[in-house]
Amino acid sequence: MRFWRRKPEAAEDAGEPYNDDSSPEGERLELPLPDDGERAPEEQAEIHAQTERALERTRRGFFGRLGGLFERSDFDESIWEDLEEVLIASDAGLATTETILDRVRQRVKDEGVKRGDRVRELLREELIRVLEEPGQEPAAWERAGGPKPLIVLVVGVNGAGKTTTIAKLAHAFKRDGAAVILGAADTFRAAATDQLKVWGERAGVRVVAHRPGADPGAVVFDTLDAAESSGADFVIIDTAGRLHTKANLMEELRKIDRVVKRKFADAPHETLLVLDATTGQNGFAQAKTFAEAVGVTSIGLAKLDGTAKGGIAFAIAHELAIPVRFIGTGERIDDLAPFDAQEFVDSLLS
Repeated sequence: MRFWRRKPEAAEDAGEPYNDDSSPEGERLELPLPDDGERAPEEQAEIHAQTERALERTRRGFFGRLGGLFERSDFDESIWEDLEEVLIASDAGLATTETILDRVRQRVKDEGVKRGDRVRELLREELIRVLEEPGQEPAAWERAGGPKPLIVLVVGVNGAGKTTTIAKLAHAFKRDGAAVILGAADTFRAAATDQLKVWGERAGVRVVAHRPGADPGAVVFDTLDAAESSGADFVIIDTAGRLHTKANLMEELRKIDRVVKRKFADAPHETLLVLDATTGQNGFAQAKTFAEAVGVTSIGLAKLDGTAKGGIAFAIAHELAIPVRFIGTGERIDDLAPFDAQEFVDSLLS
């Protein structure tokens, strides 16, 4: 399963092995082949399996009630109340739930639908539509001819799974043939730097770090310098994650953003907000605050496998218009999957 679809500039052609000096023991990695954006069947099968596993609790919980609703022999108005209850209980949010059901009801009325199985199909289509509405623009690392280094700023509150997600993402990019450098700009907690170093070692990527309490902007500057001098393909920067209500944290994030822009005017190329899916609507509040402060472009839903309230993805997509890019599917370094709206909805309804 590939995350990065562009070949490094150093390679002559797509078939040439790429030697990443940062990989353990000079491991030689195969380049991803350029393609039209379509995933190979084996890639799609892996995304399907990981998404199914991540959504098992949500599917068995609130969404598990849907099967019986659509099997009713008598289709009546009570189905709308039941559907509303299921969606709200899964943390889809009231506004998003009303939008989805209003659309489904209108289509039911327009088509004169009388069968539960057709209502189910219309619901499926509208759930997918909500997740896809933030836009079909691919992530920066999926666009051909993108910048080098490609800079990803990662934000989120402490405990959301931010550092683990960074490691998983670095591992995925490196596995696809990219040279990756991590910047430990969360200098307020010594444990944060130490944790990133441990994960960086596991992923086999370089981590640029300063002493605890150092200026985060200086860490970012040195990280970008190291990436430029080494020809890295990706820079992933960890940031402080104190409570999202703290104004000084948001100002610190804005400062880091300015440091990045002074060196690369068009960066960061992605600002990824990592949300703990188990926090539900609290996570939605975090997303709103971070989006207002630093212009979040992508969402990574961590710990999705640990909650029965996976409906938060619908609220994020609908009310914030920010695309979900990744879902955390477990605790291993490989347990990260690209977000696929159709796979997500089909896994919930299966």
